[in-house]
Amino acid sequence: MINKKVLILLVLSTLINNCSFDNKTGIWGDSAKEKKRISELEKEQKEIIKVDKIYSSDKSFYKEISLIKNILLPKPENISSWTMSNQNYQNYLGNIYLKSINNNFLKKKIGKDKFSGYKKITSLLVLKNNIIFSDDFGNIFHINERGKTIWKKNIYKKAYKKIYKNLVFSIYEDNIFIADNIGFVYAINLKDGKLLWVRNYETAMKSNIKVFNNKIFLINQDNKIVCISTKDGSLIWNILSIGSFIKSESLLSLALTKDGNLLAITSSADIYKIKANTGDIIWSRNTADSLFADATDFFISSSLVISENKVIFSSGNNTYSLSLDNGETLWRQQVSSVATPIISGKNIFIVTENGYLVIIESNTGEIISSTNILKILKKKKQKTKITGFIMGSGKIYSITLNGFLISSSATSGKTEAFKKIGGPNISPLAIVNGNLYILTDKSKLLVFN
Repeated sequence: MINKKVLILLVLSTLINNCSFDNKTGIWGDSAKEKKRISELEKEQKEIIKVDKIYSSDKSFYKEISLIKNILLPKPENISSWTMSNQNYQNYLGNIYLKSINNNFLKKKIGKDKFSGYKKITSLLVLKNNIIFSDDFGNIFHINERGKTIWKKNIYKKAYKKIYKNLVFSIYEDNIFIADNIGFVYAINLKDGKLLWVRNYETAMKSNIKVFNNKIFLINQDNKIVCISTKDGSLIWNILSIGSFIKSESLLSLALTKDGNLLAITSSADIYKIKANTGDIIWSRNTADSLFADATDFFISSSLVISENKVIFSSGNNTYSLSLDNGETLWRQQVSSVATPIISGKNIFIVTENGYLVIIESNTGEIISSTNILKILKKKKQKTKITGFIMGSGKIYSITLNGFLISSSATSGKTEAFKKIGGPNISPLAIVNGNLYILTDKSKLLVFN
């Protein structure tokens, strides 16, 4: 007869092995529930591509306006690190110091990107001249400024091989905190890539990630705003917002005020100001006059930008300025930014998806300049879209869907130059230590100065 202690040890060993992590394949286990979840993810991802290619109406901005007043910009600020989406908790990207883009000192393909139809929506991170980024297989790379790999990490088992993985991550206290579009949230050590903990929340995370005061903030696919512990990934609090039947690749936005309150926007166009410690709602409001006018329209928002006592962002076809204190609308302008609005001096700089660089007076919402920057391209190349932009030393650098980098003057609005840098899949831009960092299609890393 088997000794009871031996039997208990055998059972415990089996349980531990079934819940363990394997260095080759990542998260282990092949339960029927997990197989069903993987099948649902594959089906859902195919539907997302179809939805994002449908446009039922065109309410784009098509107006060129000559500059009506002088624009003064503050001195460019030298940014020494980029440790989270949009560089800081307020998503405030001003006039960042950039040496130039004449010299491409790093050009290297690292990783794999083989899932066609998906766009890169997560920027790379830069800390102490080291670069952290991921490919669509879920590989996370930590490389130095010469392109040498320090470590590579992938936690996913083989069953997830056919699933496109979009990772959002943030560096906090020498660790990297990651969330994905599958439902996993995990932490790895920045220095050696060692896995610290992992949780499967079984619902895709659909926002950028902010980590503050030992708390991780995210929004999932069901519009649930969650606060998770950095210690072990356990849930601290959550807020369930109004759900949305539309699913899109675009990330929802989070921001943190300087006094530690959380701002979040959901896919139902609801904005919340929340006490980060407790999850208590300070105020909430909806920013859509008639969300989802018909079944093929879907909600897209820019990042929420906190500037003094205002919240600046684009929602649907409008750009808003709200009071940070109570959510009251200060002004609304019928033009929408394709990426994070940039505030510098007394003006807001946005670029529309259809290629207009628009300068808005921040206090009144008045448009003081609008230029079609796509006109600089050859006529057959102008039928494209803008996918992202950033300001570097008084110039707006915009990325097009067909792989061009266009530079425009932020003080005049005039387009100055362009260059071909890649294909249709380019990540959000980052500027650190005077260098411009770009992750292009097929996981090619470019660094300009």
